[in-house]
Amino acid sequence: MTQVVLGKAGITVNKNGFGALPIQRIAQADAVRLVRKAFEQGITFFDTARSYTDSEEKLGVALQGIRDEVFIATKTPATTAAGFWQDLETSLGLLQTDHIDIYQFHNPAFCPKPGDGSGLYEAMLEAKAQGKVRFIGITNHRLAVAHEAIELGLYDTLQFPFSYLTTDKELELVHACAKQQMGFIAMKGLAGGLINNSAAAYAYLAQFEHVLPIWGVQRENELDEFLSYIDAPPVLNDALQAVIDKDRQQLIGSFCRGCGYCMPCPVGIEINSCARMSLMIRRAPQAAQLTEKAQAMMQKIEDCLHCGQCKAKCPYGLDTPQLLADNYRDYREILAGKAL
Repeated sequence: MTQVVLGKAGITVNKNGFGALPIQRIAQADAVRLVRKAFEQGITFFDTARSYTDSEEKLGVALQGIRDEVFIATKTPATTAAGFWQDLETSLGLLQTDHIDIYQFHNPAFCPKPGDGSGLYEAMLEAKAQGKVRFIGITNHRLAVAHEAIELGLYDTLQFPFSYLTTDKELELVHACAKQQMGFIAMKGLAGGLINNSAAAYAYLAQFEHVLPIWGVQRENELDEFLSYIDAPPVLNDALQAVIDKDRQQLIGSFCRGCGYCMPCPVGIEINSCARMSLMIRRAPQAAQLTEKAQAMMQKIEDCLHCGQCKAKCPYGLDTPQLLADNYRDYREILAGKAL
């Protein structure tokens, strides 16, 4: 069994973390069954967020009776101290626990620190003093915020997108965390669904001893894939490296990660789905991508105001309006049978 130690926090867990965002999309009974199966077969790190609708509630039910045998990480999007305390108490109640192992600021636009006027970091310290929080973390999609969090030395963990499709800039964060003995939690290890070879994804991330991937799990067959890697972890051999090289050639660079931080669109375009539809439909074709509902979703791109709001909010600096236009053009070609 391959284990990860999350920096100075010392939390030691299996290389597979359970990302609980997707369980908000399934029934509670199914979510509870998945979480319990994950635990029973070796997964002990569970990551959720106050923003993930009923994910915390489902996780709380699933972890009844085994709370002391697992580690729970959750997040607050609060921008004020009052909001922080409200989120924390809500999360504690829903998760049915008296403490959070890693409490994370959820993708803040700035790096909370003492004396910044927001009161957020001071609230976090008070929560830690009260025993309601064990370790302090931050999640982000902005390189500048992530670097500041590392350099300040105020955080135990950083959660950031990291996969074999990310760039050298993200790799710099990984190395910087190792140097500072800061735990690195890798979200979007499958690049939001663009990576369809989980063995290659796992093998790539396994090279970094201090990196803990959290895999978003919604279906039992997805869970089973990662559970199989506990006893037989994939090794980065020539065959898997060839998969990685091919994917990098096709995908690396200006692709939508599907993070959704460009939303909402003033005219209702589902940007985080539409701006990556062309890639998704070519890599993992599904009938649902060609339904009347999907076609209507893509046609909505015609209503784009070119206001630039999505482009300005994209943490990756993408030209989102152009991505939407390109994906819509490709999608219409696919519908017409010109490309698949």
